Amino acid sequence: MISNVTLIVLDSVGVGELPDASEYGDEGSNTVSNILKTVKNVQLPNLSKLGLGKIDSVHGLDSPENVIGCYGKSKEKSKGKDTTTGHWEISGIILDEPFPTFPNGFPSEIIKKFEKSIKTKILGNKVASGTAIIEELGEKHMETGYPIVYTSADSVFQIAAHEDIIPLNRLYEICKIARELLQGQYGVGRVIARPFIGEKGKFTRTSNRKDFSIEPIGETILDKIKSSEYEVMAVGKIEDIFSGRGITKSMHTEDNMDGVDKTIEFMKMHKKGLIFTNLVDFDMKYGHRNDPENYAKALEDFDRRLPEIMNNLNNDEVLIITADHGCDPTTESTDHSREYIPILIYGEKIKKDVNIGVRETFADIGETILDLLSIEKLKNGTSFSKKILK
Repeated sequence: MISNVTLIVLDSVGVGELPDASEYGDEGSNTVSNILKTVKNVQLPNLSKLGLGKIDSVHGLDSPENVIGCYGKSKEKSKGKDTTTGHWEISGIILDEPFPTFPNGFPSEIIKKFEKSIKTKILGNKVASGTAIIEELGEKHMETGYPIVYTSADSVFQIAAHEDIIPLNRLYEICKIARELLQGQYGVGRVIARPFIGEKGKFTRTSNRKDFSIEPIGETILDKIKSSEYEVMAVGKIEDIFSGRGITKSMHTEDNMDGVDKTIEFMKMHKKGLIFTNLVDFDMKYGHRNDPENYAKALEDFDRRLPEIMNNLNNDEVLIITADHGCDPTTESTDHSREYIPILIYGEKIKKDVNIGVRETFADIGETILDLLSIEKLKNGTSFSKKILK
């Protein structure tokens, strides 16, 4: 029996366009392969040992002769390509309809209700890059005190505010107000607090971002594991994505390496259950900013920490590394891309060099985790535990 699974989501590290990518304007997207093609001499020896280079849509990464993990990739069955959709599907919720998006900004009736509720006007209300909009409206925000509202191609209602103008507790409060308003046809996947500091020309977003996701619409593997009296330990924005549901312990993070540190901190406890980590820098700092060089460096930084993660596994524990969508920094788009996600599995009780193939849904990961932990499955996917267990 497996006592614990550590599941690490490398946010946006996709491995090639899905068959329906054209419906999302994402033809040609392949986050990992296009980075390897664009940035020369990227070194990912430890991910290669787990089998990343043997996934058929990953190009430009040599594979060692002795691969020590199992590997494969998965399609996304849900409609959409955002963070909440991806994580929910991994956990067993498959969405028939995507979360709503607002390419022309939010309707005036919603904005008016929001302004009335927070007792102040807002700036923005348009599709924009987070760094660009604070450069455009940051000074006016500081003059007026009005929060900046913006969105993207994803289902998000983002609120930016300077920490000296709108303190964090107030920013989080108005995000909660927005979350309560944005339901039904306006029910975006996430309301996101985007605090920043600095002065005109030198504005910088801080690590105090907070996501306010819509509550999961069905039972998840987190609920199943918690109800079995096991621990569900969340690292990064996992707690936010699931609105705290099904989680027993959580730690937020400042960056990827802090996320690795806190994952290892949980691993050293060797509690029965699940450690669920999101490493967001790939997506937030580099994918959306079309920065392949620093995206590649972030991959190398994680790769260097991978042996430390693996060495903290007990003999009855398993590591799974995956993603939630793509965000190819080499394309013109600055938004998420509709891509396959990689699946890499490692542990003392896991076979070596086994291809689990192309999974039909991200939910196969969640079903496998429940199977490994000997917990009743949700039956929204197909477990691959028999393929990987020795």
